[in-house]
Amino acid sequence: MRRADRLIDLIQILRSGGVHKAQEIADQLNVSLRSVYRDMDTLAASGVPIVGERGIGYRLTAAITLPPLNLTKIELEALHVGLAIVGDGGDTDLKAAASSLSGKIDAVLPIDRQTAPSGWGFATYPFADVAAGFDHMPTMRRAIQAKQKLKISYADSVGDKCQSVVWPLALDYWGRVWTGAMWCEETSTFLSLRLDKITEMKTIQGLFVDEPGKTLADFQKLNQR
Repeated sequence: MRRADRLIDLIQILRSGGVHKAQEIADQLNVSLRSVYRDMDTLAASGVPIVGERGIGYRLTAAITLPPLNLTKIELEALHVGLAIVGDGGDTDLKAAASSLSGKIDAVLPIDRQTAPSGWGFATYPFADVAAGFDHMPTMRRAIQAKQKLKISYADSVGDKCQSVVWPLALDYWGRVWTGAMWCEETSTFLSLRLDKITEMKTIQGLFVDEPGKTLADFQKLNQR
């Protein structure tokens, strides 16, 4: 069982009410006591209202809980756009609530990638930074669907300004951070760029067709090594 699925099952156990001992939870989920303690720490750090301690038991104190939801990428995008707007506003309480909600979402999202980009963690980027990339999402999404080439300007890993003509392949989500997978014509390599690091993006004349070594499947294989 994936850890994200186990966290959801753990929340369902706690939602049933009462105090649940860690050993009982471990037996029910068929995991070790250490895994239960680690999962409880993860949920608590993400803002799930859990009270209790090791050796005594745990219970959920939330007055309102929601059943598990299946979100599409576009629904997740809409949710995080809204959170970014609230998180960048002036209401202190709403900003704190947006940050807490984002942490809860990030804690239970399934992680189906082999590894995350080095140095990127869940819910670590300020809303204002992430919001800078949202404007590029509609253009990127349409270009992926139409196989339309894009011209982009962006800052590389050392902050230098770059321009490239790229073939957009996919949008991906890494815990509040959205990235674009692309094939770069200038360097003849794949790029995986945070959208908030792209300063300009526009469509240009010319479509691209899938070529061996330049497809999304090739990109995914490369990142699974």
